[in-house]
Amino acid sequence: RPEFALGDKTTERLVKASMTQLGIGFKSADAVWEHRKNIARITTGSQELDDSLGGGVETGSVIEFFGEYRTGKTQIMHQLCVNVQLPKEKGGLEGRALYIDTEGTFRPERIIQMAEGLDLDYNNVLKNIVFGRAYNSDHQILLAKDAANIIKEKNIKLIVIDSLIGHFRSEYIGRGTLANRQQTINSHLHDLLRLCDIFKDLAIVLTNQVQSKPDVFYGNPLRAAGGNIVAHGSTIRVYLRKGKGEQRIAKIVDAPHLPECEAIFSITESGISD
Repeated sequence: RPEFALGDKTTERLVKASMTQLGIGFKSADAVWEHRKNIARITTGSQELDDSLGGGVETGSVIEFFGEYRTGKTQIMHQLCVNVQLPKEKGGLEGRALYIDTEGTFRPERIIQMAEGLDLDYNNVLKNIVFGRAYNSDHQILLAKDAANIIKEKNIKLIVIDSLIGHFRSEYIGRGTLANRQQTINSHLHDLLRLCDIFKDLAIVLTNQVQSKPDVFYGNPLRAAGGNIVAHGSTIRVYLRKGKGEQRIAKIVDAPHLPECEAIFSITESGISD
């Protein structure tokens, strides 16, 4: 009722006090640097790939791995779900993983192989992976929103979405649906970025598909699906391609603090390695 309304000055003071309490106002760059120095990272299993990422998959960021079929995207996701459980001195975060599978490619058998490759009890490793199968884009978004409710409860340090865009590409068909599709993906990515802001020791890793650009006559005609919306929503983007035999090549194509560079890693029965 009007008699209970707050005055403008009182409202302004309350807003400023809230911003100070939540730490969402201005701060000095050296305070930001102190935070950056303490960012934790998850090893990929490959020292060369870790080095190209600045020490591994960093918390507080959304990291996108994109590439063609059989370039190692899902393999890296599985490996990170195992490695996040390692002690910190071995490149882990001593936490659990949450895996949202949109394409039906999650395989506990592969987790077991990777766990055994690190001399871990695979039963415990499997118990520490919270799994959700997303059957359409709405379900995928719902699972991502629900993740916020269990991150603290279950000590989640890693969220995997494999893959980000598959459902959207199959459900939004034709140019007439493109604007709605991009707006929905944008909202989905912002939900994920907010989780990184709220939970500072959380890493979010996505896989993405590629599409061919027929008008490209020189250079690589393949581009990550999702356009600029996905490009702007990812903190770090890594392009994967096949090498010789079991080797794969990872190229850092976009990151606010890393140079463009390439790393070679291998996919073996035991997992990701140099």
